Amino acid sequence: MDLSAFSVFAIALLLFAVVLVVKGVKTVPQGQEWTVERFGRYTHTLPPGLHLVIPVIDSIGARQNMMETVLDVPSQEVITKDNAMVTVDGVVFYQVVDAARASYEVQNLQQAILNLTMTNVRTVMGSMDLDELLSQRDKINVQLLTVVDEATTPWGVKVTRIEIRDIQPPRDLVDSMARQMKAERDRRAAILEAEGLRQAAILRAEGEKQAAILQAEGRREAAFRDAEAREREAAAEAEATRLVSEAIQNGGVQAINYFVAQRYVESLTQLASAPNQKVLFLPLEAAGVIGAIGGVAEIAREAFADGTPARKAGPWTPPPGGAR
Repeated sequence: MDLSAFSVFAIALLLFAVVLVVKGVKTVPQGQEWTVERFGRYTHTLPPGLHLVIPVIDSIGARQNMMETVLDVPSQEVITKDNAMVTVDGVVFYQVVDAARASYEVQNLQQAILNLTMTNVRTVMGSMDLDELLSQRDKINVQLLTVVDEATTPWGVKVTRIEIRDIQPPRDLVDSMARQMKAERDRRAAILEAEGLRQAAILRAEGEKQAAILQAEGRREAAFRDAEAREREAAAEAEATRLVSEAIQNGGVQAINYFVAQRYVESLTQLASAPNQKVLFLPLEAAGVIGAIGGVAEIAREAFADGTPARKAGPWTPPPGGAR
């Protein structure tokens, strides 16, 4: 059956009401904030959750992600203070803290942060030498974070961290640095080796000095001992000569015979024990040696007799022929 005009109007009105309700109900997901504009003018910000806005009058302006976001900084060439060209890249961590300012204070927020970071990378790293650049990344990161965070604060953004990811000097410069490092290590090794040789030479000289001193001390002590021995031997020889002289003076002819016989026997002993003599032929009368021994015995009898005078013996002469 045909619907009346009123029924059509009622259905249309109901559909319009449903559309208005749908347009007026907004659900903001967690980690985001939406700005609300009324006739194009910002009014307020919707936090995560269910919200109602006035359809047709109010509209959603910008949807801002409030979670921390990482942004890659592309590679770029930087000229250092000592005119070395290096290629660097990095990453930036930032978080939107004010959705309205991030939406209306800057256009294309990520591109703005990226360009700002790249510019300050060239500024900070260009004021350093290459050695300082390679060894002080933490200092570079701190300086970049301070500058970029201060510049992005009016945009409602908090830059939490900036990291220089890679620094690549030219290949020829890397080779030169490797040769320089090798030369420095060789120099240190040569210095250590020379120092070791010097210490060894000093210790060796000290040892030779102490050895020479000890040897000199030993030679002095030996010379002193030899002199003392010769002195005592001379004293003994002098005493023996004195006693023989007194015996001769007192008429003891047997003492002369004893002395001559002793020397005669000692001479025969030395002659027989000479190293260049293997066989000895001595035309020597055994009676002469026996006679010498008899002279010694005569001396002994005279010395130990009970007051009985010994037989006077004539002067002793070596046997005819002697030792040859």
